[in-house]
Amino acid sequence: MDRLANTVRPYAWGSTTAIPALLGTEPTGGPQAELWLGAHPGEPSRVDRGAGPQSLDRVIAADPAAELGTATVAKFGPTLPFLLKVLAADLPLSLQVHPDLEQARAGFAAEEAAGIPIGAAHRNYKDANHKPELICALEPFDGFCGFRDPLATAELMERLAVPALAPLADLLRTKPAPQALRETLATVLSTDPVVVAATVTELAEALDRELATDPGSRWAGAFAGYRYAAKHFPGDVGVLAALLLNHFRLQPGEAVYLGAGVPHAYLKGTGVEILANSDNVLRCGLTPKHIDVPELLRVVVFEPGEAGVRRPVPGADGEELYPVPIDEFRLSRYALTAGTERRLAGEAVQILLCTEGAVSLTDQAGQRLELTRGQSAYLPATGADTVLAGAGVLFRATVTL
Repeated sequence: MDRLANTVRPYAWGSTTAIPALLGTEPTGGPQAELWLGAHPGEPSRVDRGAGPQSLDRVIAADPAAELGTATVAKFGPTLPFLLKVLAADLPLSLQVHPDLEQARAGFAAEEAAGIPIGAAHRNYKDANHKPELICALEPFDGFCGFRDPLATAELMERLAVPALAPLADLLRTKPAPQALRETLATVLSTDPVVVAATVTELAEALDRELATDPGSRWAGAFAGYRYAAKHFPGDVGVLAALLLNHFRLQPGEAVYLGAGVPHAYLKGTGVEILANSDNVLRCGLTPKHIDVPELLRVVVFEPGEAGVRRPVPGADGEELYPVPIDEFRLSRYALTAGTERRLAGEAVQILLCTEGAVSLTDQAGQRLELTRGQSAYLPATGADTVLAGAGVLFRATVTL
């Protein structure tokens, strides 16, 4: 077992207080957006096995089979296939979508062949992997995820009574759902920026009116989310694109899974996020960064559905599991009370994060490691159980074999 030393990324949208509160450190005064736990080369965690701190990616690269387990290497290759984060948003993140594995491989190969530098602002594919992700709330967490039924969105637009939205509402009502969603999003993204800015201003006024006159309406949560986005991104096309999406609010312990092709944006809140090891993002708004409209429209899956809020299901020996349809990551949690013990199987590599209280880990050799709030550990694949004890909440990240 190794205690992890992790790095905080100071993206502009980050909270100034949430991650310091988790870690028990003094706020810097600046945003602290993401705490990265894992072996991603962009910001790997560090371990110390007696010879000083070493980055986890290099430790794994030195002996992938011993660190990850032979089954994990055979299935996913010689690198840790997931990245665990604590994400703390105080401002909206970009509205975005991720490619599937086939799209990522083809897109990466095409941009490599074209000689586009990895760091270029207009580069879409930074690697050849997909980026499914799961966010589990540590506090109330707001965002947008997936397309709302087009008829419901038409109703929402008509209630707001913004003249520029009327043609979009008509389109949503008169075409089959996938075609209506595709054509509406394409129309929004191709609209003159001056018109977009004026429409977003009118929309913000309409949202203020609705929230003041009918704060208990069925649309109140969505209206508040759109108003929050418009406040921080006035005139941005992403505010209009987001009107097509479901608003969600997670309570602590609830999660949302984001698969390939599903448009989404986080608005505000703190959560534990896990994702496949990739940086592939196609943006749709709420950002000054590059938006590749043709590629975005090719990758988006234009199917309506619910946001899909997930609650954990009981697993073995007190584990609470968040099921997902992919194998690169598996997220679960343990809510431990004093006097109880739980066992973690050691067939696969895992990362553990304590978010409340204190939890002790004891391995087969009797080595003991205590994690308090905000602390984390890396467990190589040993094949032996690790015993958990204490009183606290522990998140477990691993793979499905």
